[in-house]
Parts: sequence; structure tokens; C-alpha cells
Amino acid sequence: MNALARSISRIGALVTKEFRQLRRDKLTFAMIVGIPTMQLVLFGYAINFDVRHLTAGVADLANTRSSRELVQDLAHSQVLDLQHSVTSAEALEGLLLSGNIRVGIFVPADFERRQLDSMRPSVQLLVDGTDPVILGIATRLTAALPRRDASGPRAAPRIEVRNYFNPERRSPVNTVPGLIGVILTLTMVLFTSIAIVRERERGNLEFLIATPVRGPELMIAKILPYLLIGLIQVTLILWLGDLLFSVPIVGRLIDVYLASLLFIAASLGAGLFISTIAETQFQAVQMMLFLLLPSILISGFVFPFDGMPIVIQWLAEGLPMTHFIRLIKGIMLRGTALSDLPNSVGALVAIMLVTSTAAVLRFRKRVD
Repeated sequence: MNALARSISRIGALVTKEFRQLRRDKLTFAMIVGIPTMQLVLFGYAINFDVRHLTAGVADLANTRSSRELVQDLAHSQVLDLQHSVTSAEALEGLLLSGNIRVGIFVPADFERRQLDSMRPSVQLLVDGTDPVILGIATRLTAALPRRDASGPRAAPRIEVRNYFNPERRSPVNTVPGLIGVILTLTMVLFTSIAIVRERERGNLEFLIATPVRGPELMIAKILPYLLIGLIQVTLILWLGDLLFSVPIVGRLIDVYLASLLFIAASLGAGLFISTIAETQFQAVQMMLFLLLPSILISGFVFPFDGMPIVIQWLAEGLPMTHFIRLIKGIMLRGTALSDLPNSVGALVAIMLVTSTAAVLRFRKRVD
């Protein structure tokens, strides 16, 4: 009994020590509270499959009372947010190709005649098929239109849903481009977030103090090898995506690599900034997860970006993953040129500059 009591006493002392150590480790304690709080907020508030206000455009070539009523019915559903009006099918497809709209409404000039023919579609919905959730919402929307006209009930117009960029509705076509961003975020941020911390824990910073190496030079030396590693990972994912799932690359391959290089640089900058805050490698991994989870959940990779509250969308704009998803899907699936997506390119450059500058300013070449 005495031996058991002594064992319990020793275990109790160690448990007390662990709690005191956690209490002193404010960053770890913040992660214990912060990660479940973030998950609860994201899944309960930000993640929403009942998508509303999808950016839409309309080309009403008929411009009759019935066609205008149809367009109004679609707008009043609150599923579509009509922000663009064009005068041709080509212009509507151009908006879809550039990513400015998610759904296009095309009403042909012979709309009234088509209404009399039950075998022909009278309206087309052009849907961005890079997100399967959007396609499903557009399909359900066509069945929910009211049946009315000025004199009473009428047959609802027959609407044809055209799936752009993924006509076969294959899931890998949608997921593989986004997985490039997820994998690069995981590896690039993880590698660099522990870079400076590892030097400090191993005592290597003591040697760096005695050298003429400056802070910015150390940061550059840390990230350059990972730029090459990141591009190798991109090549591997593209090759496996084509070999296993026949994922197409509609746009230019050089644009894919340039977009990936921008994203890698932005991710490395974020990782270096984390490494200047974390005191241990464990803390660095925790902070990396704090960045990785929102990058997966609110960037538009898993859940529709348009279905999130506006505040969450603003927060997502600060994530490199959000802009990379727009770039990589635009290039690989829609064939968009990198030069046609200046907003996303500029955002990645800005994030890279801000995080890298902050990391350099916070870094001090010292042991403590």
C-alpha cells in the first residue's frame, strides 16, 4: 500500500508539473481554446450548403414580358445575384470563362416560340462546373420556378443546365487542382515554420551570431531550397493527376507553374513569420494547423465560397489558398491566362511581401 501511495503521489506531482507548464506556455493554451472555437465557428456559422447570392449574369436576347418575368423569378429566388447584363451568348461565356460569374442565364431571341414547343429548352443556365455544389444548386433551382403568367397558371419554361469545364462531372477534376494548394500549404508552411525554431533549439543560432550573416540573408537562405521542393511537388501532383484520373490542364503549363510559384512564396513567408513567433517546434506545428484548417474550409476548396457570410469572405481574402484556388482552377479547368487574373496575382504578391517583411522585422539573430 505504501508503494502504491508513493507511486500515486509521484504521478500526481508530474501531472501538476504538466499543468503548470501548460499554464506558462500561453501559446499552447491559446491553441487549446482557439482550435475548437475556430472549428465550431467555421462549421456552425461559415460553412453553408444552402448557397445564396451566386454571382450571375444574364443575356436576354428576347427581351419580352415573359422573358423578363423569368429573369425576375430567378433573381427573386435569392440564389442568384444578377450583377452583369450582356447582349450575346459569347459575352456571357466570356464572363463565365474569366470567373466573374458562377451562373449565366441565356434567353434566346426565339424564347416565345420555344415556349410553345415542349420538346425544346427555352432557356439555358450556363454553370461553372468547377464546383459540383454550384451545379447541384442550379439544377434544383430550375425545378423551383413559379408557374404563372398574367392570365393565370402556365407551364414552367424548360430550362437546360449546361455544365461548363467539367461536363462529365468527375470529382477528381474538381479536387486535384485544389489539392495542390492543400499539399503545398501543409508542407511549405510546416517546413519553414520550424526552420528558425529548429536552429534555436539545436543551438545553431549561437554559431550564426559569430558570423556576418544578416537576418534577411538567413531568411532567403531558408526559403530558396523549399521553392524548388514545392515545384517538384507540383510536378508530382500534376503527373499523378493525369496518370490516375486524367485531370486536364486546359491552360498553359507555364501559367500553372508561375501561379504555384507565387503561392509557394506566399506560404513560405507565412511559415517564416510563424517561426519568429513560436518558441518550440510543437508550437510551430500548432500555429501551422491554425492556418491550415481555415485554408481548407473557407478558401472555396471544400465549400462554396459564395455561400459564406460576407465577414468570413473578407477573412478568407487574407488567405493565400483562396487566391490560389481561383488561379489554379481558372488556368487548369477554364483555360484562363495568368495575366487575366490580376486581382488574385496581386493578392498573392501582397501576402508574400507582408508576411516576409514581418518575419524579417521580427527576427533577431540571437539565442533568446
